[in-house]
This record gives sequence, C-alpha cells and structure tokens, in this order.
Amino acid sequence: MYPPYPPEPWRIKMVEPIRLPTPEERRTALRAAGYNTSLLRSADVFIDLYTDSGTNAMSDRQWSDMMIGDEAYAGSRSFYRLEQAVQHYYGYDHVIPTHQGRGAENILSRILVRPGSHIPGNMYFTTTRTHQELNGGTFHDIIVDEAHDPADEHPFKGNVDLAKLDRLIRTVGAENIPYVSLAATVNMAGGQPISLANLAETRELTAAHDIPIILDAARAVENAWFIQQREPGRADQSIAHILAEICRLTDGACMSAKKDSYANIGGWLAVRDPDLAEQARNLVVIYEGLHTYGGMAGRDMEAVARGIEESVEHDNIRARVEQVGYLGDRLIAAGVPVMRPIGGHAVCVDAAATLEHLPRSRFPAQTLAAAIYLDSATRAAERGTVSAGRDPASGEHRYPKLELVRLTIPRRVYTRSHLDFVADSIINVHNDRAAITTGLTFTHEPSVLRFFQGRFAPADSTVTRSGA
Repeated sequence: MYPPYPPEPWRIKMVEPIRLPTPEERRTALRAAGYNTSLLRSADVFIDLYTDSGTNAMSDRQWSDMMIGDEAYAGSRSFYRLEQAVQHYYGYDHVIPTHQGRGAENILSRILVRPGSHIPGNMYFTTTRTHQELNGGTFHDIIVDEAHDPADEHPFKGNVDLAKLDRLIRTVGAENIPYVSLAATVNMAGGQPISLANLAETRELTAAHDIPIILDAARAVENAWFIQQREPGRADQSIAHILAEICRLTDGACMSAKKDSYANIGGWLAVRDPDLAEQARNLVVIYEGLHTYGGMAGRDMEAVARGIEESVEHDNIRARVEQVGYLGDRLIAAGVPVMRPIGGHAVCVDAAATLEHLPRSRFPAQTLAAAIYLDSATRAAERGTVSAGRDPASGEHRYPKLELVRLTIPRRVYTRSHLDFVADSIINVHNDRAAITTGLTFTHEPSVLRFFQGRFAPADSTVTRSGA
C-alpha cells in the first residue's frame, strides 16, 4: 500500500526510554502549558516532532571526536577543524562560529540592516524576520505563488519569483536592499526546495544591481538532495557537488548546525567579503564569544565538523528525506490534507483545510496541534497565524496563506513504528475533526515571537467564520 520503507543506514547502540502519558495526564499537561506545545515539558511528550533543531542523534564518530575537543579560549584547534570543513563543503572564505543559527542572523542584521532597509526573501522565517525588523528593516516575500498553495505539486516551491524581485528593486531602490535572504529549503513552506536554475537566475538579477545573496543554509543539504532527484541534468552529481554549487551562487550564509550537521548545538556565519567578515568577528565577541569559538565549546565544534562530513553522505540524506516522505505518504493515502510535495524535514498538515469550520482568528493550527497532543502525546509545532505575529504598523494579526501544523522528524531518532503511531494519531484526529468545535484565544500574548511563550484558552464556541 505504501512505498518501500528504506532500511536505516545505522543501527542502535543506545536507547533513551520514553513513556506515553495517560489521557488525563495529557489534559493536565496541556492546560498547564496554556495550550501551547512550545511550553510542554519533554517528560510529558511521547513522540517529539516539535523540531529537528538540535534534537538529532549524533553518530559514534561525532561522540568520539567530542573527546578530542580543544577548549582553549583563543585559537582552538577545533575551530580550525570546523573552519576547514565549512570551507571545503560550503565554499565560503571566512567562517565565524556562533552558538546557533539565530546568533548568526543577529550579527548579520546588526551589520547590514538599517531603518528603511528592505529585505526580500523566499518566504519569511520567524527569527530571521524578527532580527530584520528589530534593526529597522522590512521583509518582502518574493517566493513563487505556488508556495502558498498546499495542494500544488510544483517540485521547487522555494523558487524566487523574479518578477516580484525585480519590481521590488525598482520600487524601493537597490541601495535600500542590503541583501536578498534565501532559504534552502524553505521552512515555513514545509521544507520546499529552490532549484539551481532559479538560484542562478536570481544571482544574475541581483548581481546587475550589486545586491548580495545571503543563504539560510540550515537545510541546504536536503535542498541538494531534491535538486539531485528533481532537476534535469543533476541526477549523476553528488550531494557534496550540488551543495557547493548552491553556495557558489551566494555571497554568504547563516547556518544552524543543529539541523543538517546533526549537532545538538552550534552554528556559523560565513561570508566571502573580508570587510564584512571583520565586522562580524568584532560583533561576535560582544554577543557570542571570541571569534574562534563563538559560543561553542571545542567539543561542539568537533561534532559539527564531523556532522558536516556525514551530512553529504548519500545513504544518510536518502534515509532522512525518505523517512519524512513515508509519514507524508501515509497521511496522503488516508485523505489528510498536507503540504505537497512532501518536504525534506517535515510533514505539514493543512490546518485551515482540516478545521475549515474555525475562523483564522481562532488559530486553527494552534488548535490542531493541541488536539494531536491530546490524542497521542505527539508534539507538533504551529506554523500559521500565531507564528506570523502582528503587523508592526497596524498591530493586526498577520494571516498568512499557509496555516500549518508542522511534524518535524529529528534525524536518526525515530523508527518506522514511531512514524506509524504518529500517522495513526493524525488520521484519527482528522477523521474526528468535526468534534473540534472550539478554537483558541490568547490569554498571554508576547510582543515578539509569540508562538514560543504565548498562552491560550479555549475560545467561545459560538464564534463563526464571519468572526475571522
């Protein structure tokens, strides 16, 4: 009924016990968390699909390398090992370590973004846009329209709409665009890739206006896999080669090594411009740590360096993406509306379609994530109206076209039986969706990144779609 499940290219050496809480325990835990899965304690979660960031299982080689980490404050040899790995596989000249990806975003935004800046990108990401806005910038979505349609099967929904980008450049002026922010893959669209052909065309347009491209490289290896599988002429190229080609068309990258590199912590900012690198090294001392450790211990840098090498190994990336695909295919076969095609790191359930009887002002994705937890103690993440936040000018809720519940698969952590358990739960909630008659409303709403710390309560069940 389902496509063959690929055998994992690893075997289990150590196990971590997990426990399925009782229904009453789940109800108590969810109320205590303010109906926000971000605030659940991990001990109250059975299958944790909240994120793949830092939740991966490291290899025996990574654990071994951690034992030789050099913890020198300045000039750690572990830094030079990390620097060499980034230069070799990603191709950037200057490498500045940070504690994780958002540390790199902070430094980049503080250097390049000013009041009146306009930053185009292929769909926003929460922390990226927040850093840009806190420094006075305005984000502009220039992704292709297909990315906002969950049912569209476009193979590269992460592509830039070149007409949108060109129009923005002509409207605000190239001098007011510090860089183009490109994600590979696009997180908020469920892990959708950008094609090399589109990236090359974007590079040509930005080069004509002397605008740099900065890559969000957290899942660029997954993007390279999709290029190998879907883009004509790339099937015989290695993942490492395609990754290098992606980076060659950009001027720098922010990296969360907690994703593709399998590490539990770490990240880096890498650029080609030596002047920009010098500014970044100065700022990293203020916000992260010395420029040769940037908030990471030497052992962490060793784990990241080894993880970079492992990430481009064909069997590792194949198993990772196909495991995500297996869960997505099970849900599709059962009629659950999901973001299609299935992305590289997550399966995203279309909450707006599942709970179409709830208005967007009652946060269908947040409501659906809570219902999934109650059903099976599976933790998922909201990626819809709550994540989008409020418009800084009007103060009104942003209502993105995508209202998703993200089921993110940590790398090398769960087995097929775990995924079947999750699939059965999602299908059960979907089939019983008419019983979800009440959405959620804020009881505490933070001003920034409200999806992390916000608290909710069941809303008045008499609210109808006209209340959106």
